[in-house]
Amino acid sequence: MSGYDPSRYPAVAVTVDLVVLTIRADELCVLLIRRGEAPYKGRWALPGGFVRPDEDLDRAAARELHEETGLSRDDVHVEQLATYGAPRRDPRMRVVSVAYLALAPDLPGPRSGSDAAAARWAPAVDALAGNDRLAFDHELILGDGLERARSKLEYTSLAAAFCGPEFTVAELRRVYEVVWGDSLDARNFHRKATGATGFLEPTGTTTTRDGGRPAQLYRRGAAELLHPPLIRPAHDAQTRT
Repeated sequence: MSGYDPSRYPAVAVTVDLVVLTIRADELCVLLIRRGEAPYKGRWALPGGFVRPDEDLDRAAARELHEETGLSRDDVHVEQLATYGAPRRDPRMRVVSVAYLALAPDLPGPRSGSDAAAARWAPAVDALAGNDRLAFDHELILGDGLERARSKLEYTSLAAAFCGPEFTVAELRRVYEVVWGDSLDARNFHRKATGATGFLEPTGTTTTRDGGRPAQLYRRGAAELLHPPLIRPAHDAQTRT
């Protein structure tokens, strides 16, 4: 391009970071990797990496997800979360990161990528509490990812992404309790979940895996938005005051 001088423009790199959430042992967990290289060598961080010259953002996120979990985008719910571009968020250079949120039920044990020393599932609340301070600004990204997941459970069918293909209302309720960190009344939840238009679709079969009497099995319905929404207990209390 005539008149174009590359030296006039600062170098900026683009990365993707992944907030990968699953429920393991009845606890909401996030995937963390221990960095094997500087900066922050030895510190825990969210999985991610630089976007290659020949790939777009979604493809880079899918590649990083597969490298760390062995899963493809078809196996999990993935959505773009937010963009982070504070000038000094990365000590190497100016780096803008596009974060993604990935959700799936009971994901397998992680495997560390080529630039990671280790990988593990960590309780999301503990990771956010700062007991093991995360590298870069990953505590901020994780906090935003957790709030996105919690809020979307209120007005979308996203909770079913934490369930298997067929599930009971009790299993679905436990997803809400784990993600929200709050106990829910079983009868009230059953009424609201089954009353939300298009949220749940009966399979016509039952199971006794919850214990007690046979429970109806459901699959995720066609609705993406819940009407009426399922409001978090804390938020519901605020609307009544």
